[in-house]
Amino acid sequence: MTGSLRVEYDGPVATIVLDNERRRNAMAKHMWAQFAPLLAELGADNSVKVVIVRGAGEHFSAGADLSDLKEILHDPATGRHDGGHVTAGENALARFHKPTIAAINGYCIGGGWQIAGACDIRIASDRAVFGITPAKVGIVYPLSGIERLVRLAGPATAKYLLFSGDFVTAAEAKDLGLLAKVVPHAGFWAEVTGFAQRLATRSQLSIQAMKEIVDVIADDGTDLAERNAAWQREMATSGEPEIGIEAFLSKQTPDFKWTGKDARLFGI
Repeated sequence: MTGSLRVEYDGPVATIVLDNERRRNAMAKHMWAQFAPLLAELGADNSVKVVIVRGAGEHFSAGADLSDLKEILHDPATGRHDGGHVTAGENALARFHKPTIAAINGYCIGGGWQIAGACDIRIASDRAVFGITPAKVGIVYPLSGIERLVRLAGPATAKYLLFSGDFVTAAEAKDLGLLAKVVPHAGFWAEVTGFAQRLATRSQLSIQAMKEIVDVIADDGTDLAERNAAWQREMATSGEPEIGIEAFLSKQTPDFKWTGKDARLFGI
């Protein structure tokens, strides 16, 4: 087997590296399967506050490994080839309760976009190139990927990208709603890591609460009032507002204490 996911640590920031550099970080079946257990480990580690996802070397990911595609897309529970390991890996990333940043350089193609699209925030180098290419190889893109693309960019843009399989530049991708920011290649990694470290200084209760609330609104709003109320109750007993307000009034940097927990475990 070639390729793996590995983790690098920089204080409160953990970076998941898609490491199959010789193949532009193409994702083999076993690499997709590594997402869920790896994210479970990072989720349980209270010292980790932010997770970056990037590719090894000069590319984010050329997508699912085509030599292994049928096995990658196979869902053993249904017997269908409609997402399988790709969908499981993508959903594990999308449901992760801590903030995630996709750091996109070079190629971000096919299944590579599903990984990037599952992150909360996407920052790209001006050398990044994007393509969603199922029509070029005769497959139907996994449903999870289509749904997320439509939510991010709208149905018209989703159809343009899915039907054509055309590659677009980072600037074009930002205009289409796929990216939060494009930065020059020379300062790309410093920009991403600096942003991640800033997020790590913010209240993790605030970030995790607002992440879930935004995701619920973007889905269908089901139980939104109840989820918001649960987070408001958590905030009221957390001590986080007192820490933040005291630091603001004294012109100090706040030292937030809430270490984070999966919202789904306390009634949301």
